[in-house]
Amino acid sequence: MEKKLSKAEMVKKILADVNEDLQDEEIVHLLIDRKVSIDINAKKDDEYTFGQKAADKMAGFAGSWPFIIIFFVILICWIALNLFMMTKAFDPYPFILLNLLLSCLASIQAPLIMMSQNRQEQKDRLRAENDYKVNLKTEIIIEDLHHKMDHIMKEQAALQKYLKEKDEK
Repeated sequence: MEKKLSKAEMVKKILADVNEDLQDEEIVHLLIDRKVSIDINAKKDDEYTFGQKAADKMAGFAGSWPFIIIFFVILICWIALNLFMMTKAFDPYPFILLNLLLSCLASIQAPLIMMSQNRQEQKDRLRAENDYKVNLKTEIIIEDLHHKMDHIMKEQAALQKYLKEKDEK
């Protein structure tokens, strides 16, 4: 059984073989034998830093309906509590403390969500590169199959012509 070649070794082998008049068929078989697709989502959780995990969880929760509902309920309770307490309210109207807390939450939440989006963009870039490699390999193989079909059709036409001439004699 032949050992698996790394991408660099495979390219070097192809280039070396091309210099030695490697036939197209051998190049196609090298492509067919080598898997080019990878699973982008297979990265394990222990490969992520604590900050990356926290950013993903924060973005996942902050972009969900439970967060919106809980946040809305807390805001209504905060405002209602302070309106009913009137003179003894800990944050009377215009709710300056609430505005401060909302600003602090936004200033912390926005960078965490952006970190998560940056990592998602990195995954998307890897996925696009992976798709390109798979599509390129598929295109090369299909082109080779097309050439083989053309060759077979030419051979078949020649064979039919030969048989027709033989039948006429």
